Amino acid sequence: MNAPTRKTGLILVITGAIFWGIGGTVAKKLFQQGVDVNWLVTTRLLLSGFLLLMIQYVGKDRSQILSVWKNKKTALSLLVFGLLGMLAVQYTYMASIQYGNAAVATLLQYLAPVMIIIFLLLCKHTIFTKKDMLTVSLALVGCFFLLTNGSISQLSVPLPAIVWGVLSGVSLAFYTLYAVPLLKQYDSLVIVGWAMIIGGFALSFIHPPWQMEIDSFTFETFLNLVFVIIFGTMIAFWFYIESLQSLSPKESSLLGSIEPLAAVLTTVFWLKEPFGFFQWMGTACIIGMIFLLAVGKHSSTKVDQNESPLESVN
Repeated sequence: MNAPTRKTGLILVITGAIFWGIGGTVAKKLFQQGVDVNWLVTTRLLLSGFLLLMIQYVGKDRSQILSVWKNKKTALSLLVFGLLGMLAVQYTYMASIQYGNAAVATLLQYLAPVMIIIFLLLCKHTIFTKKDMLTVSLALVGCFFLLTNGSISQLSVPLPAIVWGVLSGVSLAFYTLYAVPLLKQYDSLVIVGWAMIIGGFALSFIHPPWQMEIDSFTFETFLNLVFVIIFGTMIAFWFYIESLQSLSPKESSLLGSIEPLAAVLTTVFWLKEPFGFFQWMGTACIIGMIFLLAVGKHSSTKVDQNESPLESVN
């Protein structure tokens, strides 16, 4: 299969991150309308995964949908990715929000680029450059200003929120790295689709999706639900994973930092919440980081950027 170009990869990851951010704002609206968090995570994983596999069946190589399970090693890797990658990213993030708030949860989740760079350094798959230091700094400072408006006091949250938030960052780093060798064998639709179904199916044993009274849903609620499932989940995860075929995991995770920017902007213009000076500074940091990655050359690595350091573990 033909891998997308670097330009396409940049467009995919940025678009996916924007949909993630907007989807988070729409999800918040759903929670205000009485939708249960656990039900939403389970339902959107199952439906999004099914739709992705249907797209693969209709428009691409449909044989991959089942052939991915014929190799025991690949099947095990897919199960691990679905449970420790896809489901873990979803559940830990929501748990951090439950015990604390969305700002702290998102900020802690975006420690993932730092975790990836440290992991690659320890595995001697990359060297730490001045550009890495600048892009990581811009991403972290930008996220901090966007989500806290420069107030450290907003990080005073219960310990469980911090623990779940850090685990969310670890999950996102693992999710980003672990997907690469699977994508060298199968289409992203197959990998992401099955991972969502695996995660949603596993969570169904704890939070069955049929245990929800949808009779009280308004037309607006259904529209918001469709947006979260189609754009905020299915397309967002698909584009992010697809970008890993032409971008390094480090670049994709850094560019994913545009998610909180999209979330803040939609919160300001849609939910009409105030936007402070430090948040505009955070916006400038994120845009600067994106520009730096977009115009720069490939990251310096000792291996091909499509080769995952986890490949020897799979």
